[in-house]
Amino acid sequence: MARQSAGRQQLLPAAQGYRMPAEWEPHESTWLAWPHFRDDWPGKFEPIPWVYAEIVRNLARHERVDVICNDARSEARARAVLEIAGALSDNIFFHHWRTDRVWTRDSGCIFLTPGSDETHDHAESALIALNFQFNAWAKYPNYKFDEKNGEHMAKAAGAYLVQPLGSLAPVARSSKDKNKDRHRIVLEGGSIDVNGAGTLVTTEECLLSTTQQRNPGMDRAAYEQMFADYFAVKSVIWLDSGIAGDDTHGHVDDITRFVAADRVIAMVEVNERSENYAPLCANLGRLKNARLSDGKKLEIIEIPMPRPVVFEGRQLPASYANFYIANGAVLVPVFNDPNDRIALNTLAEVFSTREIVPIYSGDLIWGFGALHCMTQQQPASAF
Repeated sequence: MARQSAGRQQLLPAAQGYRMPAEWEPHESTWLAWPHFRDDWPGKFEPIPWVYAEIVRNLARHERVDVICNDARSEARARAVLEIAGALSDNIFFHHWRTDRVWTRDSGCIFLTPGSDETHDHAESALIALNFQFNAWAKYPNYKFDEKNGEHMAKAAGAYLVQPLGSLAPVARSSKDKNKDRHRIVLEGGSIDVNGAGTLVTTEECLLSTTQQRNPGMDRAAYEQMFADYFAVKSVIWLDSGIAGDDTHGHVDDITRFVAADRVIAMVEVNERSENYAPLCANLGRLKNARLSDGKKLEIIEIPMPRPVVFEGRQLPASYANFYIANGAVLVPVFNDPNDRIALNTLAEVFSTREIVPIYSGDLIWGFGALHCMTQQQPASAF
C-alpha cells in the first residue's frame, strides 16, 4: 500500500538522499493506461488499441508492464486485443481504477529512488512517489479520475506517497504561519527531463507562462527550489518553448531529452518557413550555453523534425523526441517520413546496447501525445 509518514513529509526527499533517476536507469516496470476515451482520437480510435498492443508487446519482452483498466470488462477487452496481437504474456499485470484519459506520464506519480549515501532509512521502502496535482494541463475539464492516478500507482508499488507543496505567493511568513496558503504543486512528467545526476531541463512556456498557468505565484526561483527539494536537482536548464500543435503548451519531452548524464537529443527544424524553425533554433542556442550541475557543457545531438503531420487542418505535435527508454529497448515514434531513418539510426548509435523499436504513431499523435506521454517508469528499487 501507499504509505505516508509525518517525518517523511516534514523532511524533503532530497534531504533524505532521494533523487529522480534518469529514464535509462533500471526499471521495475512501465505503467500505462488502456485507451478508452474515444474523443482523444475522434474518427481514428479504432487503430489505437492495436498500437497499444504493439507497445505492450515490445515492453513486456524487457520489463513488467502495469496496465491500468477502468474495470474488469475493460481488462477483458484489453486482453482480447493483446492475445490476438500476440502480445499477452505473464509479464503484464492489470489494475482496475477509473481514468479519464491515457497520458500517464502527466497524471501519474513520479518515482524517486534513494542515493548511495546514508541519509535515508534502508529498512523502509526504497521508493518515494511524488504525487503532484494534475489539472489536465490547465485546459480540459475531464480529470477527476486521472487526478487520483498518482495515489493509486503509489499504493500498488508500495511506495511512500509525498504531495509536493508550494506557496501561492512569495510572501514572508512566521514559522507559525509557514503552512498557510500552501497548495499542492501542479506538475506533469512531460514538462521535465532529468539526467539523474543533478540537472533538469524544462521550458519557460510551460512553467512560467500565464497561458495554461499551472501554479500562479510560482516564479523561476520557486520552481528551482522545488526541483532542488524534491528531485535533488542542482541546476535547471530553461528552454524557451515547445513545438507547434502541442496542447500542453510547451512540454519538453517533444523537443529535448537527456540520453546520458552529459548528452541530450535536440530536435531541430531545417525548413525556415516552418513555425517550429525559430523556437527550436532558440532552444538550441540555450542548450549550447547551458551548463550541467558540475559546470560542464552538454554534448548536443541534433535530430531533424519530421515533416508536419496535419489532420483535419491542424498540425499535430509529431516529434522523434517523444521516445521511451525501457530496460532493453528504446521505443521510437515514427511517421512514415524520410527523417524516420535518421532518427532511428541516431538513436541506435546513442543507445548501442538497446534494441531500437520503431512504433508507427501517425494515428496515435492525433491524441496530441505519443510514446513518452503515455508511459511512466517505475524505477528498480536499490534495496
